[in-house]
Amino acid sequence: HSMGNVLYLQPIFKAYSSHKYDTSDYFELDPEYGTLEDFTALADAVHAKGMHLVLDGVFNHMGIRSTWFQDAMASNVSKQRNWYFIGEQYGKRGYKSWQSGDTLAELRLEDKSLQETLWNSSDSVVATWLKLGADGWRLDVGTEIGREFLADLTQAAHKHKYGSLVVGEVSAYPRWWTESMDGVLSFWMGWIISGVVNGKMGGVFAGMQIQDLIYSSSMEQLLRSWIILSNHDLPRLTSKYPDATLRLFAVSLQFVLPGSVCIYYGEEIGMTGSGDPFNRAPMEWDKVGDGNEMYVHFTNLLGMRRLHRAMRIGDFHQLLSFSLLAFIRRTDRIDEIVIILANPTDRVVEEQLNVPVEDILEYTLFKDFLSNETVRIHGATCTMAVPPHSVRILTMVNEVGPNGAQYKRIYGHWQTFKGVEATFSLGDSLGELIRDPNVESTRKGHDDGLTEDLNATSASGIVNDIAIQDQEIPAQDLS
Repeated sequence: HSMGNVLYLQPIFKAYSSHKYDTSDYFELDPEYGTLEDFTALADAVHAKGMHLVLDGVFNHMGIRSTWFQDAMASNVSKQRNWYFIGEQYGKRGYKSWQSGDTLAELRLEDKSLQETLWNSSDSVVATWLKLGADGWRLDVGTEIGREFLADLTQAAHKHKYGSLVVGEVSAYPRWWTESMDGVLSFWMGWIISGVVNGKMGGVFAGMQIQDLIYSSSMEQLLRSWIILSNHDLPRLTSKYPDATLRLFAVSLQFVLPGSVCIYYGEEIGMTGSGDPFNRAPMEWDKVGDGNEMYVHFTNLLGMRRLHRAMRIGDFHQLLSFSLLAFIRRTDRIDEIVIILANPTDRVVEEQLNVPVEDILEYTLFKDFLSNETVRIHGATCTMAVPPHSVRILTMVNEVGPNGAQYKRIYGHWQTFKGVEATFSLGDSLGELIRDPNVESTRKGHDDGLTEDLNATSASGIVNDIAIQDQEIPAQDLS
């Protein structure tokens, strides 16, 4: 069974290179990956598993072997002439290349006819592949496409296929970029995690940075972002963190921080690769199994996210600490609250932390999901030893007897009396919590699979909680 509910493929369209980021024809599947029948079979198989299929759209530039580009360079009256930046001002090449590479020509996205071809029209690139079975798009170098065109493309995709998803590669600070699309590939959050694991960013400071982003954008925007720890442009985790303890720590943080987890294929089994092409090697299927420590860790964390709603859609609130990255994830229900204690230091840390949640009552029992060790709340404080480079994932235990019965008039507990309403129980907390279960909310949409359009902006219906980024698959594996 799959670890994720979104399968995201790197470029599959006709191209000259092995990585396929130099598209020559957006409407044709590269023969190395199979036929159109293979693609539709893959889409059907993905959907049969209850998953969604996302394609990689490289719309900032394309390969110079494209007939579009060749025609544009050959004729001043070519229909595609204005689709590129062509002229003597671009030097000996005669065209503007991306990243000064000879094989990639930048696209002039300002041209209306090109917009129609790529995303606007009913027979555009975006529309065509959505109709053929794709459920969404990941946009390469989204920051270079620009927020205006990203918003246009996202709205067009939603028009072509209701509930489709558009996410973009964003290595900049995520604020505002998340407003243009359904979500972003958050390299920012990945670097926050890397800083904590490497000891170059304190846990407390990391929590402050995350809290600041929430204040300046919204909790919703963080939840819709994919957390990137590694991909085809970055070293694999095993190569980046040879120490298995640090590697497991990084993965744990990826699963507990707000956002959708994006797993680069093979990370769940500890594949190595310090850079291209070694980090793009074929999947090592023989390493999949319970005898693999990394695989077991990923599986446990995946089970945790599926079991605990707060880890998928819960708000983030930092807890004050000297040494720990400590925070809570909470929903409208008090019994879904999760306390996270992450220790980035090389020593055991045991601090008495204030947990400022009015509805967590005295002597309530919490259990660490990973170790099964327990701790009780005393006077709204939590004291528990956290081993070096590890994460405590503390979830509330449903106790039979007085400790559980005391919640009878607190909304959202297993033992709450019928008739107790959220309106009178939940206090204000960044303005993000659901206070009335009868009112539809964008947060509810993440859990139920349909994001409600409350702010008159397009939103995706795909629950992208765990995304799997797949490799450049050989043709024999595509079907």
